Amino acid sequence: MKFLSKFMENLGVHFEKGGPLERWYPLYEAFDSFLFGSNQTTKIAPHVRDSIDLKRIMTTVLIALLPCTLMAMWNTGYQANLALEAAGMSSFEGWRGAIMATIGCNSASLTSNFVHGSLYFLPIYIVTMIVGSIWEGLFNIIRGHEFSEAFLVTGLLFSLTLPPSIPLWQVAAGVSFGLVFAKEVFGGVGRNFMNPALVSRAFIYFAYPAQITGDTVWTAVDGVSSATPLGQAAAAQVGQVMTSMDVTWMQSFLGTIPGSMGETSTLACLFGAFVLLITRIAPWRVMASTLIGGLLASSYFYFQQSATNPLWAIPPHWHLVMGGFAFGLVFMATDPVSAAHTHTGQWLYGLLIGSIAIMIRVANPAYPEGIMLAILLGNVFAPLFDYFVIRANIKRRMVRHG
Repeated sequence: MKFLSKFMENLGVHFEKGGPLERWYPLYEAFDSFLFGSNQTTKIAPHVRDSIDLKRIMTTVLIALLPCTLMAMWNTGYQANLALEAAGMSSFEGWRGAIMATIGCNSASLTSNFVHGSLYFLPIYIVTMIVGSIWEGLFNIIRGHEFSEAFLVTGLLFSLTLPPSIPLWQVAAGVSFGLVFAKEVFGGVGRNFMNPALVSRAFIYFAYPAQITGDTVWTAVDGVSSATPLGQAAAAQVGQVMTSMDVTWMQSFLGTIPGSMGETSTLACLFGAFVLLITRIAPWRVMASTLIGGLLASSYFYFQQSATNPLWAIPPHWHLVMGGFAFGLVFMATDPVSAAHTHTGQWLYGLLIGSIAIMIRVANPAYPEGIMLAILLGNVFAPLFDYFVIRANIKRRMVRHG
């Protein structure tokens, strides 16, 4: 490694200011910092002695996302293998079918499930990273900015929120829209006022709804209809919502159900929450207030009931393991840039997201999943919450000091 470090140091001379390759410094810096970390140090006061930096923060978030990623690949393959077994098929057409023909489509096999799911998840993730890196590189070269590890997290979050059957060109279109219009046009890393991963998904959701909604997109087998628990509940008769679902609460908690690839397992999200909280990367107030807001709103609907809407009858503890509520609470609402920053603002921000998510999910059956829209709305209100909290603190200090 010393030889490689010395080589990169000598090579860097050509990319520094005034060098022949100055324009391409962001590309060199991205590769160098990926291998060895940042070599920049503060020159003037104040100095903060802390081992944490952006690279370590992003690495921690990636570690927190690892269980959701592994679950995304396993469960995608598991649901596909179950569908093939139910249809009496041992394989299917295409390049994926050729690979699985040698391994075998067996829902009882860990290897078969994992490999089968990887054949859907990895192409989506690879397209996301390639297209996203092109946009990041283009804007960094134009501005002379350094590459940031933040996109590694954004790209993974976006990929985990998608169904396995989504066309790859739509993946490219979604990540392009989110990065350009929710991040780069506002100045790049640290300046986005909305979560870029959620904006990317929202673009696909409204631009190409047929490929991201309905009962046929959640299982990676053509022609197979497999509704999510929320979809089943929305289609149920009033008074029969809980008996209409063919999954148990524990299955929903573990994540062995159809849905967006990385959002089905609440257990995997709990591991991520533990990592982010123990390392103090994510604000616990946002997680706690979002959970409280969701429980309060779902309790209100559950105890009020409705004569026309079956979703009102879903118990509060079921809402926590359905859809992407847990995933959004842990990884999306806690985004350090687009979330509120003051303590009081974080409580208001989380309460708004949790309550609005359940309100959209229950009161408007046209949108069975409300966490995405609720977080984007919370992103819009976060600066306003912080503004009023800061103004109130200033007024109290002025009164206190005359």
